[in-house]
Amino acid sequence: MNFDPTASASQSDVMDVARATAMQVALGQNPSIAQGDVLPPFFHQLYFWTPQPPDQLGRDGHPKVGGLIPDMGLPRRMWAGGRLAFHSPLRAGIAAHRVSVCEKADRKDGRTGPLAFVTLRHDIWQDDACCISEWQDLVYRKDPAPDAPRPVAPIARTDEDQAIEVSFDATLLFRYSALTFNGHRIHYDLPYARSVEGYDGLVVHGPLLAQHLMLMAESALGPLSEFTFRATAPLMHFETATLCRKGREFWVRGPDGRQCMQATA
Repeated sequence: MNFDPTASASQSDVMDVARATAMQVALGQNPSIAQGDVLPPFFHQLYFWTPQPPDQLGRDGHPKVGGLIPDMGLPRRMWAGGRLAFHSPLRAGIAAHRVSVCEKADRKDGRTGPLAFVTLRHDIWQDDACCISEWQDLVYRKDPAPDAPRPVAPIARTDEDQAIEVSFDATLLFRYSALTFNGHRIHYDLPYARSVEGYDGLVVHGPLLAQHLMLMAESALGPLSEFTFRATAPLMHFETATLCRKGREFWVRGPDGRQCMQATA
């Protein structure tokens, strides 16, 4: 593992209005964002693409590791969770700059075999102000054995004060992958998701679930200052989920009662 804690990457983006309104449409909202408007929380995921040519992609469609993300020697990648600090509004159509560093890269042995944990930090600047600081927690693991038992998902709470049902399909997952330039094949390639990574269907993006929870949180609590989320079980594209809130605590409940994500605003 080659890990350089001093390495960083910088990118700029025009924060295109059309991309933000396309995201609103994909989520079933009215396309209302105009030049200079404050972007909804987590819409910065639509920007700062890092496209790579085909020969620089891994088998799963992600860019090959190396550079900012060290090669941990494990093929399966998951976005396990993250934390966001919202310092000031980020606006559509105004150029922004992102600086990224790898804050942590550790390899450990878990119950299912070797695991690697990587934490990236992104600071997004606009008009000489840091608008958002984001920490992304990534997990890498080996391929499961064909006869390996599946992890037991935690059971979700049922004491929510607010609940919203949301559905997903292959079209939404494809659109979200396109808008975020996420090539991970588990979200759009059903044979790969089933035969290589062992899922029952296409996997709903963890950040897409977090996006729904952040919009729910903003609607209930007003502008966010911090948001923390952690994925606890995958949700499939054919499943209807329930977004739940109790005070400042949020979670996603699957149709069988399992907890897919938990969060705090």
